[in-house]
Amino acid sequence: MREQYRTTELSAADLAPEPIGQFARWFKETAANPAIHEPNAMIVSTAAPDGRPSSRTVLLKHYDEAGFVFFTNYESRKGKELAANPYASLLFPWHPLARQVIVTGRAVHTGRDETVAYFRTRPHGSQLGAWASPQSQVIASRADLLARYEELAARYPEPGQVPVPPEWGGVRVVPETVEFWQGHENRLHDRLRYVHETDGTWRVERLAP
Repeated sequence: MREQYRTTELSAADLAPEPIGQFARWFKETAANPAIHEPNAMIVSTAAPDGRPSSRTVLLKHYDEAGFVFFTNYESRKGKELAANPYASLLFPWHPLARQVIVTGRAVHTGRDETVAYFRTRPHGSQLGAWASPQSQVIASRADLLARYEELAARYPEPGQVPVPPEWGGVRVVPETVEFWQGHENRLHDRLRYVHETDGTWRVERLAP
């Protein structure tokens, strides 16, 4: 179960001046590749105050110079862990291109206006689902979950507006490092990492594979 990656070398000279620009380049190429399902899927890793890590896959909903945004229930496991230890790692596993992007940084809540604006773009069923699911909590059965959903569907029928749950909102990971990983033959991969300096600039360093 081993594969030889045959790709083009990634050099520092090839990179955009800052990581979001480079991410935009790779994301555009990834989104255009039919072999990659949900290119915005990313693994979010958090840690409890005692250091125990946890990971899950979520969807990136927005990115810009301020950071990478996803939405969640703040009472979920990741929400509680980020409240206690506000640092996260994001991993974009674009295997068909032999590429990965790894982001580390501080997690902050988005503003309520931003959360409401995004919530309004979600399908009606997904809006109801945000209310129906006490995310990460133990529940008695799937039947109970579906019953809760049907109750909400009756209370907020289409095309009526579903209010935004108070415990639901956005998380923005403000990057401190962003690593671009390109696989190569013989495990001699390219790993170029942007590091955010105190003066606001970005330094690029190469890591051994």
